[in-house]
Amino acid sequence: MRDFRSLVQNMTNIKQLHLSWVEIFSTVPNTLVNVSSLTSLRLHRGFLVGQFPVGIFQLPNLQVLDLSYNDYLTGYFPENLNSSSPLRMLDLGTTNFTGHLPASIGDLRALNLLNIAYCDFYPSVPSSLANLTQLNFLDLSSFFHSGFNGPRNNKFPGQVFDSWSWIGKLTKLNYLFLVDTNLRGDFPCFLANLTQLSELYLGYNQITGQIPDCLVQLTQLTVLDLRSNNLQGAIPRSLFELRNLEYVYLNSNNLSGNVEFNESSKHKKLILLHLSLNKLSVQFRTGFTAPELIKLGLGSCNLTEFPEFLKYASELRHLDLSDNTLQGQIPKWMWSSAGTETLYHLNLSHNHLTGFEENPVIIPWSSLNSLELDSNMLRGALPIPGPSMTVYSVSNNEYSGEIPTAFCSRGTLTILDLSNNNLKGMIPQCFENLRFLEILKLQNNSFHGDIPQMCSNKSAELEAIDLSYNQLQGKLPRSIASCYKLMFLNMGNNLIRDTFPSWLGQLPELKVLSLRSNAFHGIIGNPASTQEFPVLSIVDLSSNDFSGMLPSNYLENWDAMKSVNETDEVSYIDKPIRVGIEVQEVPYYDYPITLFSKGVELKYLKTPYLLRLIDLSSNRFEGQIQGIIGNLRALHLLNLSNNTLNGSIPSSLGNLTALESLDLSQNQLSGKIPSDLAQLTFLAYFNVTHNRLYGPIPQGRQFDTFQEDTYQGNSDLCGKSLSKKCQDSESKTPQTSTFEEDEDSGFHIELDWFVVLPGAIAGLIVGMVGGNFWTAKKHDWFVETFSRRRQTRSTRRRRGFRT
Repeated sequence: MRDFRSLVQNMTNIKQLHLSWVEIFSTVPNTLVNVSSLTSLRLHRGFLVGQFPVGIFQLPNLQVLDLSYNDYLTGYFPENLNSSSPLRMLDLGTTNFTGHLPASIGDLRALNLLNIAYCDFYPSVPSSLANLTQLNFLDLSSFFHSGFNGPRNNKFPGQVFDSWSWIGKLTKLNYLFLVDTNLRGDFPCFLANLTQLSELYLGYNQITGQIPDCLVQLTQLTVLDLRSNNLQGAIPRSLFELRNLEYVYLNSNNLSGNVEFNESSKHKKLILLHLSLNKLSVQFRTGFTAPELIKLGLGSCNLTEFPEFLKYASELRHLDLSDNTLQGQIPKWMWSSAGTETLYHLNLSHNHLTGFEENPVIIPWSSLNSLELDSNMLRGALPIPGPSMTVYSVSNNEYSGEIPTAFCSRGTLTILDLSNNNLKGMIPQCFENLRFLEILKLQNNSFHGDIPQMCSNKSAELEAIDLSYNQLQGKLPRSIASCYKLMFLNMGNNLIRDTFPSWLGQLPELKVLSLRSNAFHGIIGNPASTQEFPVLSIVDLSSNDFSGMLPSNYLENWDAMKSVNETDEVSYIDKPIRVGIEVQEVPYYDYPITLFSKGVELKYLKTPYLLRLIDLSSNRFEGQIQGIIGNLRALHLLNLSNNTLNGSIPSSLGNLTALESLDLSQNQLSGKIPSDLAQLTFLAYFNVTHNRLYGPIPQGRQFDTFQEDTYQGNSDLCGKSLSKKCQDSESKTPQTSTFEEDEDSGFHIELDWFVVLPGAIAGLIVGMVGGNFWTAKKHDWFVETFSRRRQTRSTRRRRGFRT
């Protein structure tokens, strides 16, 4: 609509103005404040902008006001609302309204619908809402967060659920939405007063305690959503006496005990049952049926066999049986009976399945959109995805053979994950035809040959490419420069022979670049502009054959490594997965990555969003370490070991206040260790072995924790943690300096076990003292850790270690 103002300027006597779903792209004209005859204003999804005229709330005859789903429409409530207002419907859901929610909202006693979900009101919900006794629909979802359009920062701590007891007075409620409202405390029984309630949504809160028996009074309940809370104990048997229940979400809690469904179970109307991610043991006895069932979530429910009642679930669309102990083969009846024509999403990952009862060449469910078979024991040839499939994920299995070229005809694929199998052969060159591919993960197989073109043929949707740990050869395809959405590129541990791909610098979203352990070579020149690699956070070029000076001009431009937004709630570099219009209960697809630090292989199950890392080790870089590197204040890990760097350690490294690991070993560095490094309070690993350093080592803070093996191969260093103590004469510059390479004196760690431990800011395991690992910070990131022997000098360029 070109001119909303012109449209309404002469409508002085209009009663109803309904423009929902009309693309207005305009502000709401102030002239509507004077249209006293207006009874109904519906502007739902109108792409409205600017500030809503506050006077419209005071129109004397207004009964319906619907502004919902106008994300960029701002506004606020007047402090005093008209107590004689006839307003019956007020819907501001998913707008950018903000400010104080006045107590006078309780004076709008004619209201039967109030929706202020996903706005930015504060600081609390007034108890005067108890006066709205005619309410039929109430949605206060996400009230205690910072708004729909910005990052949520949990600025307000929420309220104890018991303080919302006024809700119990709204006895005419049919629909109650308190999703993601930061409610905490035990589940209250005042909700049992709402005997007309049909739909109850309390998901994504901090509700604790048990599900109370008093809910049995809600006999009209058709939807019960308690997902993603901290509920404990058994599911009360009385809950299953509610005959009208159709949708039950109890997933992602701490519920425990046995749940049994048998012939006498009263849930004949069940359409959706989601019990995943609890500590439940679920059993389905012979005779149980749920003929209307379309969605079943039983992940981690201790199932040992496929529920037989699924034979009769002909309308099934979504099935999650992941993380159970299902064994053997997937029975044939699963595709000949259960949702043969309707099944849309199937997740059988993390079980002990070995294959299909009758091996299909093509996945048998004709309408299947998403298939997850990860972490089983599936073997044989890859089954070909169906014609409408978008997600095909079979990682961590035992599939072998080559990728059939028929995959290339599945143009709807958005996620293809074949990682960690026994596949071989060449990656089909026709993969360039997968126009909508967003994630391609083929790591840890035995693929060889050239890498196919990416993002060609008008395809530029790729966000993540992981081809690491294969035997791929040739050069990086230059077409990757067209993948303008690419965030994650891992080509590590292959046989790629190429020069530094400076042409990737134009990618605006590239955060992770790993080229480690290949045959990249040559000098890394100067960037074409100061805008190269604008958001690069993790760069691993280790164990290649790069030469020349360190790429100081690139280091100077990597702004993402200079600071981080500590208030950003994004934890990992990942991607939401959508199946149809619904975000799955495990909504993010993670990007694992393997990095190396202090001679230890660090395998991140998820790549931390805030991690900042530079690894240029095991190349042929020479010359001095430039002081400019001290500007990268957000760095957590810096590894320049196994090069031929000379000169002194720049004191500017003391500016890297977030640094947790610094490895400068196996170079030709000289001079003293700068005392400025002692101010690195998070430094948990430090290695300067086998250089030409002299003089006293820094004292205090972290340096008091480093052992003598941190400094080996620097015979002129002294200090209290070394066998050689400092004297006045030893702090002076020696006349001569010696440096000997000792092939058998390098730092050596060998572990024969596998550990999973919490890490520091980067999920990093930062040290080993007396057999105990210790960290600099405590965060919720986890890292799988393996240790490998350092390789011989002859394999240094390939792996980056010494024995």
